[in-house]
Amino acid sequence: MIDFLKAYMKYDPAAKSILEVALLYPGPKAIFCYRIANGFYRSNFFFLARLFSEIGRLITGIEIHPGAQIGKRLVIDHGMGVVIGETSIVGDDCVIFHGVTLGGMDFQQKKRHPTLKDRVLVGTGAKVLGPITLEDDVHVGANSVVLKDVAKGQTVVGIPAKVK
Repeated sequence: MIDFLKAYMKYDPAAKSILEVALLYPGPKAIFCYRIANGFYRSNFFFLARLFSEIGRLITGIEIHPGAQIGKRLVIDHGMGVVIGETSIVGDDCVIFHGVTLGGMDFQQKKRHPTLKDRVLVGTGAKVLGPITLEDDVHVGANSVVLKDVAKGQTVVGIPAKVK
């Protein structure tokens, strides 16, 4: 758990202490509620999973579906308005800023949300939509709309997002 909080200290120069991050930042609270919800989800207690997911959303303004798969040390900076859909996969050491949506493009019972590999950074207000993959070390510019796979190490910006 301390590793997770240290990630915020690494990425946010405004963070003054681990205690401040743990108690006052919305991202860690949302992840804490998500981890509980995800445990219930994996145990097929779907009502309890959604209950804890809703508690996290009410407290933080961050909506993470309990079925999403989230790796280690995810930093959700500021957080308000972040939405992470049910079949989203987020790798280790990713950073997501406020207003980001990892969303679906249809309503079929299949993989319909994005996969973010390790060390992906998604800028403020960006929308990453559909069953696409952002490979390791990708950066998505603020307010971009990503609809296609992005290769390792690339930066994409714009609507629709294009390699910079």
